[in-house]
Amino acid sequence: MIKYFENASVYFHGTGIVKSDLCFSDRIVGYSAEGEKIDLPENAVVLPGFVDEHIHGAGGADAMDGSVAALRTMAETLVKEGTTSFLATTMTQSPENILKAMGAVKEYLLSERNAENVSNGARLLGIHLEGPFISAAHKGAQPLEYVAAPSVSQFERYQQASGGNIKIVTLAPEEEGAEALISHLTETGVLTSIGHTGAHYADVVRAVGAGATHVTHTFNAQSPLHHREIGTVGSALLLDGLDCELIADTIHVSVPAIKLLVKCKTSKRLILITDAIRAKGLGDGESELGGQKVYVKGGEARLKDGTLAGSVLQMNRAVQNMVQKAGLSLPEAADCASLHPARALGLEKELGSIAAGKRADFTVLSPAFDVLLTIVGGEIVYRYAL
Repeated sequence: MIKYFENASVYFHGTGIVKSDLCFSDRIVGYSAEGEKIDLPENAVVLPGFVDEHIHGAGGADAMDGSVAALRTMAETLVKEGTTSFLATTMTQSPENILKAMGAVKEYLLSERNAENVSNGARLLGIHLEGPFISAAHKGAQPLEYVAAPSVSQFERYQQASGGNIKIVTLAPEEEGAEALISHLTETGVLTSIGHTGAHYADVVRAVGAGATHVTHTFNAQSPLHHREIGTVGSALLLDGLDCELIADTIHVSVPAIKLLVKCKTSKRLILITDAIRAKGLGDGESELGGQKVYVKGGEARLKDGTLAGSVLQMNRAVQNMVQKAGLSLPEAADCASLHPARALGLEKELGSIAAGKRADFTVLSPAFDVLLTIVGGEIVYRYAL
């Protein structure tokens, strides 16, 4: 069915926010007023749907639960924050548990393609394999006992179980076997993200030479900048070819550090992520991550020893923080949550901006950055109850 917004404030990349009609079915048809009208508040802004390439869980479910039901819960929870596409992100765990998670994603995507039990939520694009190929010294909230050396054969075992749906692998490039794995990932079209790492500048340069393109949750769980060894953080800031993930909750990364990242990457290589866990959307209390107890209080998720354990950040609030605290314009912040991850994943012709022929994935925000409406493939999947 054809639907349309009439004289709405719409963000078009390269043009800005302008008043326009917008006509769509499952894809954007054009800029006329025809079909079923969708009324919007006068001060609402239509943005491209957000793309979260690093999200572990939400609404009480986690990608490591290894079930179609958990993935569906995640998908149906994420639309409440304007996210229309996501990568189910795993973590360092036993091979058996990772294989189970891979199989669940494969089953979920097959069921969607066959129109069986299709989720009324965000679109699952694939998997971000965060670990187990990381540095034990920089594991963060990842369980130490399951940290493993980078291995092409082990990766291929996971990739086969996933049905070829692993899109990003986070690894520590200084570990033995990493360079061979990065080269293999590059050759097979999988992105390498440098993370949970003690890498020095020379390690990062070698990784980039082998094909690495990303830095996982920049500043967190990685070697810091020092004036005699700039480490992973300094390398991320210096090397223009690296896309930098950012958890913009102002808890994982301070506002001045966010501003520094924006200044060095001129926001063009900045990708907003939530790195959220199953506790997102459930309020304060006790939760779980990889078999470890997590305590959520005041918007912070921590292990018993105080280690940050992912986040409960919502993507619309990440965009709000980038505008109100880091000084980006709304279009710039929206690009960091939509166009940049879509481009990194090679999906910019389908997702990430509003243009004729692209998927009709939108998030509609109020001036207070509340999500008023989320549309996936032309269908309203979330509407804020006024």
